[in-house]
Amino acid sequence: MRIQKRSLADEVAGQIKDYIRSGRYVAGQQLPTEPELMKQYGVGRSSIREAVRMLANSGLLRVQQGLGTFINEFVEDNETLHQRLNRAAAKDIDEVRQLLEIKIAQKAALNRTQQQLDVIEGFLNERIQASQQEKIEECIQADINFHVSIAMASGNEILADMYHAFSSRLKSWFLQIYPDTTTFIQTNDLHKSLFESIRDGNEEQALRYARQILKH
Repeated sequence: MRIQKRSLADEVAGQIKDYIRSGRYVAGQQLPTEPELMKQYGVGRSSIREAVRMLANSGLLRVQQGLGTFINEFVEDNETLHQRLNRAAAKDIDEVRQLLEIKIAQKAALNRTQQQLDVIEGFLNERIQASQQEKIEECIQADINFHVSIAMASGNEILADMYHAFSSRLKSWFLQIYPDTTTFIQTNDLHKSLFESIRDGNEEQALRYARQILKH
């Protein structure tokens, strides 16, 4: 397949990127050698090297001296956070969620409104009731809603959106790691204390209870 002379390095880079996007080249696969690429695209060595350099700079290729050039995982240039989370490991998502959780507790204690407190308390009560009734799916959903509502009360829309995006992917993961509501029952008092510290505007206490919940 020969390429029309226009911007040869750009054309070659575009063709390689199309192959990666289509799955003809897959993550971890070694790119063909320079002579093979020269023959495949009908261009000189300098054009191949420039195309590889551009794709390596963009993160699509990984050049390992003495070993060759390898394909990295393809990520669309305009990939949304939701799309990125869909291909992320649940444990990685949960780790980031936990980092955010401490900050939202602190901010909620400073910025919550009475209406937001009512919503938070409602989900807390649902969590407690579902855990005591051993309804694990309802309990997990109430727990997620409780923390999301705290994020909404943080007063920082970006922080709240980020937390919501991460938390929305966790229900199936929680169902895998929590066979019953025992852990939720054990942490009901901590969650109640977290709510009360936010209600009372006690930033320091909110931070402390948020950290205790994450350590449990």
